Amino acid sequence: VQLQASGGGLVQAGGFLRLPCAASGSIFSINAMGWYRQAPGKKRELVATITSGGSMNYADSVKGRFTVSRDNAKDTVYLQMNSLKPEDTAVYYCNAEVIDLVIRVPYVYWGQGTQVTVSS
Repeated sequence: VQLQASGGGLVQAGGFLRLPCAASGSIFSINAMGWYRQAPGKKRELVATITSGGSMNYADSVKGRFTVSRDNAKDTVYLQMNSLKPEDTAVYYCNAEVIDLVIRVPYVYWGQGTQVTVSS
């Protein structure tokens, strides 16, 4: 199973970006999917998660600005980021709890990360 994140880039403060992350491989089903970020010199932190049923959870710092969604038919999770701030600058990682076709045991996979830089 692999997760491929994309959509990062350089944007001015107040701008927006949309990050997709697609899961591929030997997938039976996917439970929760989510986004985390890691800024230089800081620990990785949760940004947003979404369950298979569509329940969402957000970090306080992004509530009202970011929206997490998923397309279960495409095994893809999205992060719509609006009103971006310089403090949103970080490498953004997606993850997913996947039950694969062979072992049938949940396992959390991570994407490779995509850089988001917000200039002031």
